[in-house]
Amino acid sequence: MEPDLVSTKDGVLVARHENEISGTTDVADHPEFADRKRSKSIDGGLPVEGWWTEDFTLAELKTLRAKERIPLNRPRNTRYDGRYEVPTFQEVIDLAERLSEELGREIGIYPETKHPTYFRSIGLALEEPLIRTLRENGLDRRRANVFVQSFEVGNLEALDRELRVPIVQLLGNKAAQPYDFKVTGDPRTYADLATPAGLREIAGYADGVGPSKDYIVPRDAAGNSLAPTSFVDDAHDAGLLVHPYTFRAENPFLPLELRSGSDPAVWGDARSELEQFFALGVDGLFSDQPNIAVRARGSAKVGRGEPRLVARAILPSDAYQPGPPSGALVTPDNGVTAPFPGQPIPGFSAVLKAEHGRFWAMPTTATEQRPTRPTSCSGSTRSTPSSRPPTAAAARSRCCAGSSCAIRTSGSRSR
Repeated sequence: MEPDLVSTKDGVLVARHENEISGTTDVADHPEFADRKRSKSIDGGLPVEGWWTEDFTLAELKTLRAKERIPLNRPRNTRYDGRYEVPTFQEVIDLAERLSEELGREIGIYPETKHPTYFRSIGLALEEPLIRTLRENGLDRRRANVFVQSFEVGNLEALDRELRVPIVQLLGNKAAQPYDFKVTGDPRTYADLATPAGLREIAGYADGVGPSKDYIVPRDAAGNSLAPTSFVDDAHDAGLLVHPYTFRAENPFLPLELRSGSDPAVWGDARSELEQFFALGVDGLFSDQPNIAVRARGSAKVGRGEPRLVARAILPSDAYQPGPPSGALVTPDNGVTAPFPGQPIPGFSAVLKAEHGRFWAMPTTATEQRPTRPTSCSGSTRSTPSSRPPTAAAARSRCCAGSSCAIRTSGSRSR
């Protein structure tokens, strides 16, 4: 569940796509709030006239009702207009917990801090209540099913120092800049951050990147898909997870070759687009129709036949134990059977090839040790202790279908 978080006048985090709420609530129908309408420029953009969450207390927002944001594309959703309140972040967490119990599987949350520099400038910083709410709910822990994301950089760096959950850097329009870069005079754009060098820098404070789809599969001026880029491989080489956004089934959001006519409310072949991205190696994605995404994930041909490293965990050299020669990994002599060579030894969370045809095996308990930062990237086992507490990234293996096994982690760094 991916809530966009903004603040109320009294400092409560609520879930709205933007802090301007005329498009997502019935506030315009409330004469008692007519005098709250005003024009604002957010993040250096053009002035927008409307109603803003930061001008309402939570109690006042609770008198409003939600409505469909894009009715032209989703006319059927308008049947729900007027039924639901604006939820708080806490209520989103409560819903996820309730659904987890009802469905018998863990439902995670993936909150985004919206316009953090702006909200901090008006005395309503988002980071402190976010951290507090996660901790009050026992979600600031290494294996919590939580990711935290933002289009800005500075607040993610600050959150990375405080939280134990994975951090994800969102990437917007390639020509645009993170707003905090504008404020500080940093000339870099999102396109700069998406280069191999930029991705390596992101890996210093984040565990993943959330690019718009065109970073991976660009389109021409007419909307046709072009050849995929190297973005997924570049991000994986930097040790980052890749979670692109946003996959929608309606015609205007699909590449031209997958649309079903020109009706903006008709669904095209969203499954084919999703299958392409899974086949290109993305580690997850944002979809407005998750049922289609789940089916596409199950049918996509991902890395069949060859191992694929999708993320890395930096661990101390003493976290690894010498293993047997590669052939012994799957022989009955050591009690291990497997359908294909290279399957990790049971009880170990990673097996890496070492010298002379042998392997280094990392026990599952090794992920509980204090993290280290490598002194170089030359392959040396030397390391220096980190002053930060361990957090979310826990190395574990994922055995792929076919004849391959890829090592996967829940984040790019061991914390």
